[in-house]
Amino acid sequence: MAVTGRLLGVDVGSKRVGIARTDPFRTFASPVNSFTLSGSFSEIKRQINNDGPVIGIVVGWPLTPQGTPTNATSLAEAYIKKLKKDFPDIPVYKMDERFSSKEAGKILAESGVPKKKRREKGRLDQAAAAYILQEFLEANPDI
Repeated sequence: MAVTGRLLGVDVGSKRVGIARTDPFRTFASPVNSFTLSGSFSEIKRQINNDGPVIGIVVGWPLTPQGTPTNATSLAEAYIKKLKKDFPDIPVYKMDERFSSKEAGKILAESGVPKKKRREKGRLDQAAAAYILQEFLEANPDI
C-alpha cells in the first residue's frame, strides 16, 4: 500500500508566503493561508506536528518565461536552505512556478471569487501555492 502523508506547497514572495497542502493520499491540493516569512516557518512546523505526517515540501521555483532565474529565485533559494536546515528529515522539491500566479488568478475568477476578494492580500499567494502543488502532484504521481 502507498505511504500516506501530506505534501506542503510554498509560494515564496518578498512580502508574503503562500502555503497549501495536499490531502493525506496526495490526490488534491488546497490553500492553507498566506503568512509573513517567519510566520510561514511556524505554520510549516505546525502542519508537520499537528496535521502530518508531511512527506515533502514543494517550493515554487521562479523562472523567466525563457527559463532563466529571476530576482525572486534567490529568495526561493534562501527559503529552501532554511527549510532543509529546520526540517532535515523532510525532502524539499522545487517546482517551476512560471505563470502560477496568473493561472491561480484565473482559477479564482472561474470559481466565482469576486474581483474585490481576489485582490485581498494573500489570497493569490495561497492560491498560487495550491496551483504549484497541484502541478507537482500531476507531474510526480509516484511521490
